[in-house]
Amino acid sequence: MQAIDYFTRHNKTLKAALNACSQRHYWSPFQESPASRHHPTGAKSKGRDRFESLLHTQFLLHHPETTSWVGQEVSPYTGQRLGISYAQGSAESHFKAAQAALPKWAALGVEERIGICIEMLMRCEQQGFENLFATMHTAGMPFTMAYAGAGANALDRGLEALCYAYKAMRDVPTEGTFNRHFGAQNSAYLKKKYRLIPRGPAVVICCGTFPTWNAYPAIMANLATGNPVIVKPHPNGILPMAFVVKACQDLLVELKLDPHLITLAPDDPHHPITLELIKNPRCAIVDFTGSPKFGTWIETHIRHAQIYTETAGCNAIVLESTDDFLGMVKAIGQSLCLFSSQMCTSPQNIYFPQNGIDTNEGHISLMRFTEALSHQIDQFVFNSKTAAALCGAVMSPRTISDIQRLSEQCRDKIIRHSSTYSHPDFPNARTATPLLAFTKENIHHEEHFGPMAFVIPSDNALDGLEQAAQLALSHGSIAAYAYSANEDFIEQIENRYAQAGASIGINLCAQLPINFTAAYSDYHVTGLNPAGNACLTDLAFVTNRFRIVQSKREFRTP
Repeated sequence: MQAIDYFTRHNKTLKAALNACSQRHYWSPFQESPASRHHPTGAKSKGRDRFESLLHTQFLLHHPETTSWVGQEVSPYTGQRLGISYAQGSAESHFKAAQAALPKWAALGVEERIGICIEMLMRCEQQGFENLFATMHTAGMPFTMAYAGAGANALDRGLEALCYAYKAMRDVPTEGTFNRHFGAQNSAYLKKKYRLIPRGPAVVICCGTFPTWNAYPAIMANLATGNPVIVKPHPNGILPMAFVVKACQDLLVELKLDPHLITLAPDDPHHPITLELIKNPRCAIVDFTGSPKFGTWIETHIRHAQIYTETAGCNAIVLESTDDFLGMVKAIGQSLCLFSSQMCTSPQNIYFPQNGIDTNEGHISLMRFTEALSHQIDQFVFNSKTAAALCGAVMSPRTISDIQRLSEQCRDKIIRHSSTYSHPDFPNARTATPLLAFTKENIHHEEHFGPMAFVIPSDNALDGLEQAAQLALSHGSIAAYAYSANEDFIEQIENRYAQAGASIGINLCAQLPINFTAAYSDYHVTGLNPAGNACLTDLAFVTNRFRIVQSKREFRTP
């Protein structure tokens, strides 16, 4: 097929996605469920076989140079190394290859690039099951989440970014005319051409727990606007991104385009390559997902590149009242257990008025609320099969150390102790159930990544709202939640969080997890507080990845 043929093939999908972005409703072209009825016979087992066949082998990609082989990924489920090695080369070799691939790619039309990018996403969906197992055994996601969260939901975000890239680029005409009269005898007649020029090579730095969810939109936004991409995966999350890069490179080869348009730059914790990549003067764009400390450093020190960050924040829950107490407690408990709170949307700080709240179950005291929440968490994790499906495994040993440290630090304030659970399929899985404690010495004023949450007694609901919003403004918030049966208070919640530049979900008790974020509908991160400077996905996420240059010529008036 020719490059433009993919735009024709996927034009219907693109139009539907553009409409979803405009209307902000639910839509997806990707299958979210791993249930066998939605897939060809044997798809799951073939994906597992493909994953297992790669263990203790070299993962081969088009690579600009190979100076060594790296790979120290350890499965949070088995505790064993995957044994997969990946080619590593110098940062400079990646940029040289990217620069060489840029001209031919940038010369393609907007529709050609968009069509190829959509085809890349479709091919990534086809490897859904093998990437499911790769994500489980690197990030620690539970089975269903690994398919949906690292698959369909992440692909949706990638397609959403393509929509905004298409919107931004098609708004610029390729040519125009200018005709102005200066008095009765003089006039100017100009013909002008406008070209979209990519900024240059982009480095996409992926997180370990949700590698594809932020990577797809960054990769697609860069490629669509003409920029080559160097993918820097987390040292314990290389395989999921290697699958993505391979799918993209295979398509480029088929189209006789340079496969080095997208490359993988793996490393290991002892010999990191990230700084070499982003400090390189050829680095034009950095997309970063990870810790607030490093994200802030990048924003402050990498001045030669366009920077897009999503880091973390102190996500809060503010309680004032509710007409569904049991539903509220269940929703909060589920959010604390989901993927062991290893999500950027997981709540951490729960603000509860000291004098209690009014509910459909009567007036609920602070003590009764904490007992109900602790009991609900116990119900979720009591059955190992349920716990496995909800909590998954803990990616990093550091998280376990953090839980132990906080348990000691808050030993006289603990509401519910964290404990392990026995995974029914993986007896050596690294697991942890939520630690719940009253706050101590403002320990909740920073993010604690993993299953750790704090209950903060407030003077009243308004005081709790003010504390939560102020912390969002000063320390960041990606997603916050509130419960109130009082319309006047709900208006105060919305206004105060808007002032803090943070998104808020109110009275979420439905079957969908409260910290689920939907592509085409939810704007993820605002860029208005320290949790990140970019939003997934809006026009600002794509428009500065390319610039416009023009030429103009004077002609005689026809």
